[in-house]
Amino acid sequence: MVSRVRTQPGSRKPVHTGHGKGHCLKILERLSAYLDDELSNDVCQEIRSHLGHCPNCEVFLDSLRQTVRLCQNRPAPTLSPQTRSTLRRQILKAAASA
Repeated sequence: MVSRVRTQPGSRKPVHTGHGKGHCLKILERLSAYLDDELSNDVCQEIRSHLGHCPNCEVFLDSLRQTVRLCQNRPAPTLSPQTRSTLRRQILKAAASA
């Protein structure tokens, strides 16, 4: 697929028209690994290129960064053994059905 980039009227900000919602979803699925520097250079470059042309994905990335920052500054909650066990079962069930 060939990407076409045009600018918004009256500005130099690009409007990305060379992809659909599916491409954005592919990018969004990788953003956590991107922030954690767990991806190859080629994949990181693809994500950076996409973000430079897709304001919606940029907003999502900024939101994800802020969420990570907030979580890092909060102490981990203390969970009862029963709650911990319940959460573990739910996570494993969700992972098995994915």
